[in-house]
Amino acid sequence: MSRPKKEIIFWAFAALMAGLFYFRSDILTIYKAFPEITESAPRIISDIKKEISAPAPLRIPVKKISAVLTEPGVINWTNAQRKDNGNLPPLKENLILNAAAEAKLKDMFKNQYFEHVSPAGIGPGELVESAGYEYIASGENLALGNFGGDRDLVQAWMDSPGHRANILNTKYQEIGVAVGKGTFEGHETWLAVQEFGKPTSACPSPDAELKLSIASYENKLDEFRSKANALKQEIESSDPKTKEERMEYNRKVDEYNALVRQINSLIDELKVMIANYNSQVQSFNACAAS
Repeated sequence: MSRPKKEIIFWAFAALMAGLFYFRSDILTIYKAFPEITESAPRIISDIKKEISAPAPLRIPVKKISAVLTEPGVINWTNAQRKDNGNLPPLKENLILNAAAEAKLKDMFKNQYFEHVSPAGIGPGELVESAGYEYIASGENLALGNFGGDRDLVQAWMDSPGHRANILNTKYQEIGVAVGKGTFEGHETWLAVQEFGKPTSACPSPDAELKLSIASYENKLDEFRSKANALKQEIESSDPKTKEERMEYNRKVDEYNALVRQINSLIDELKVMIANYNSQVQSFNACAAS
């Protein structure tokens, strides 16, 4: 082979290798320039605070029954105490809380217990919720004994710090009461129940539809992340040599880059939605605490 011909072949080969090197270098540059996936969006505040106050039940020594207790009388004297101690607004009688108090009264007589939590494990919060009362704050006062009347019963609660705190609690807006006479531990006696509440309707609730939208976005984000991670592994493990392999490599690079941009866009939207929802929850909790 003549020298000029050898030189032509050499330079043609060199040009080919340079082109291949340039192509590979260009791919690596693209790969190194992958957009970074933004850090995850902040989590939503999942729990709305609920408050329950249940002081130890009030029991007085059993004595001969000499007076009758009434629900309206107990409510009236309770509100009188609120007026006399800080001029607090009166509690409004609530029929659902009345039903919860009545259910508690009957259950204590039936199952012969005098506690806030029933033998079945039902506490004050579950009790009012099962009756259909959605609450922010709830409280329960219990009393057992033979009192001199409605005023005497309420005064006995007022003389007990925990029960007094429930009666004078500024958060409560509503009340339900049940009183009844029956046999308890072999003696004829009275049981009395007060159920206090601040309903969820007293405060602006967080947007339930917004919370569902956030959950939908988070599911979509998880799906996109999983797909992006799998695609990235494919790209990192590939070593394209042929033209077809290089074209497939570049296609995957483009697909990955587009996917990451989608992920980052989703996260940006999620951040706004979650910030909005969390602000609503914080406003609700601030209202609930007042």
